[in-house]
Amino acid sequence: MRLEITEPAEKDLADLDKTGRRIKVALDRLLTYPQAVDLKKLQGSPERWRLRVGDWRVILRLDRGQGVLYVLRIRHRREAYR
Repeated sequence: MRLEITEPAEKDLADLDKTGRRIKVALDRLLTYPQAVDLKKLQGSPERWRLRVGDWRVILRLDRGQGVLYVLRIRHRREAYR
């Protein structure tokens, strides 16, 4: 599995300092040991997932055919599901 961070997600990540480091660790952990993270499938969105890191949500899209996990956005929980 390979991780691709989209441009909007890169901008979201650049705006975060300490939390950004926690998110990077969580993404690394997701690739190496997925059972150790809080990952759930989003309802109503095929192949979309969310990774919870404290009060922050990382919105992901899984492309099983290519074996790529795309990081789409990184949002605070009150903004993530709008």
